[in-house]
Amino acid sequence: MYTVKILLGKIHGIKVTEANLSYRGSLTVDEEIMEAAGLMEYQHILVVNNNNGERLETYLIKGMRGSGVCCLNGAAAHKGTAGHELIVMAFGYMDEYLARRYKPVRIFINKKNKIEKIEKD
Repeated sequence: MYTVKILLGKIHGIKVTEANLSYRGSLTVDEEIMEAAGLMEYQHILVVNNNNGERLETYLIKGMRGSGVCCLNGAAAHKGTAGHELIVMAFGYMDEYLARRYKPVRIFINKKNKIEKIEKD
């Protein structure tokens, strides 16, 4: 047996609502969306910008529930602008036996930054 790093949850297609260069860092996401994807505040994440190919690692901060907020903070604000579409992924380590059976939660977001579909096979 060994330990593997595996996708735990993913938010697909969330739109950047703002970029705040003066904040010290992170990505703020609507709390409802975070919870639906099984993600936690301060959790380490990988963010991919579908518009420009930029990638960054940071952590999550809870945004106001139901607001649809997605704010790139601090240096991350250089990686995208309002309207850009992001994929937010969280990974974790687990035993290979569990990893082979684990199914990550995938949240798909509509144009208004609301949950359109939740998949967990």
